[in-house]
Amino acid sequence: MSTTVPAPWQRAASGANLLAANGTLGVTIFEEMTTLAVRTGAINLGQGFPDEDGPAEIKAAAQAAIASGANQYAPGKGILPLREAISAHQQRFYGLTPDPETEVIVTTGATEAIAASLLALVEHGDEVLTFEPFYDSYGAMIGLAGATHVTAPLIAPDFMPDMAALEAAFSSRTKVVLINNPHNPTGAVFPREVLQRVVELAAKHDAVIITDEVYEHLTFGEPHIPVATLPGAAVRTVTISSAGKTFSFTGWKIGWLSGPEHLVSAIRTVKQFLSYSSGTPFQGAIAVGLALPDDFYTGISETLRRKRDILSDGLKAAGLDVFTPQGTYFVNVDTAPLGISDSVDLARRLPDLVGVAAIPVPVFCHPAGAERTRSLLRFAFCKKTEVLEEAASRLATLRERL
Repeated sequence: MSTTVPAPWQRAASGANLLAANGTLGVTIFEEMTTLAVRTGAINLGQGFPDEDGPAEIKAAAQAAIASGANQYAPGKGILPLREAISAHQQRFYGLTPDPETEVIVTTGATEAIAASLLALVEHGDEVLTFEPFYDSYGAMIGLAGATHVTAPLIAPDFMPDMAALEAAFSSRTKVVLINNPHNPTGAVFPREVLQRVVELAAKHDAVIITDEVYEHLTFGEPHIPVATLPGAAVRTVTISSAGKTFSFTGWKIGWLSGPEHLVSAIRTVKQFLSYSSGTPFQGAIAVGLALPDDFYTGISETLRRKRDILSDGLKAAGLDVFTPQGTYFVNVDTAPLGISDSVDLARRLPDLVGVAAIPVPVFCHPAGAERTRSLLRFAFCKKTEVLEEAASRLATLRERL
């Protein structure tokens, strides 16, 4: 019996329909919360983007590149100075040594790296395993690739996986395990034993591991452990990161991936038919950023830790149960202590109630996961200190305003 593979336009529709059918309309709720924030004058802590620029020397490098004429197409795999800088970064922080010629690709943000990887490595009928909640683009891209999205739940309050459920989620059809670490939306940073078990199960089922590590430098007292550094992982792992989160230049859309040559080559074949290349002057500037001294990297995490605590104090004063994140720039809360079980409804009321916007965690889940997380809200703390102080002050009045 032959199986007909849907045409690309059918797979695209399937990906969109998958989100609609599961109620995980992440893009829609983000737009809705942003619109509400604008209409009400609320502080928008929904979308995860900083409200101030990153290092001045990186901006200056981009401006110089534009002025010098670096404004045409970059090579499809990225300019060599940035590929070399990515390789040097992996060596400097993790002891990894990807070949900048054959094992590194520059992409239009981490989102394109994820898309190209999935489109290259999975086929119709394959399964892709992620933790749940999951970053909202994962479900859409898995659908676009024609694969089946399987999840293993992360359990509050620390959002670690149930190891038995994780093992049960693997099958003979598992082609890719897509791991986001540090994890959006929960803020979890997975320890070595969890990641090593993922590697063991992936090897058992001959699955590729794709790791989304865009928050790699934004952890709070917990070490970030790249999966590719673990025993048995390097031969089957594609590592993805980007400049947006580390350097606070999310609009530049400079991402990258690295891994074994045979996987990178397959992904590059797909990537050339997506954006081909982008952001030529920004690529050289990010190469400058990756070479910044260690105190820059420790400084950004310490600054974010302080911002996390400012916002968390306001959320606690509101009577919410706060799950302190180990990484990223998101903090999750449980609204149940206030007698509220529907975080989607509260998210829609919050801008009018206290002048702050947030994102309900169920939009990052399939139906069963949405039910498990239905009272959880996510707030972003990647904002100016004075903005967070005002948001915390407003949130502290929530209990009395309900």
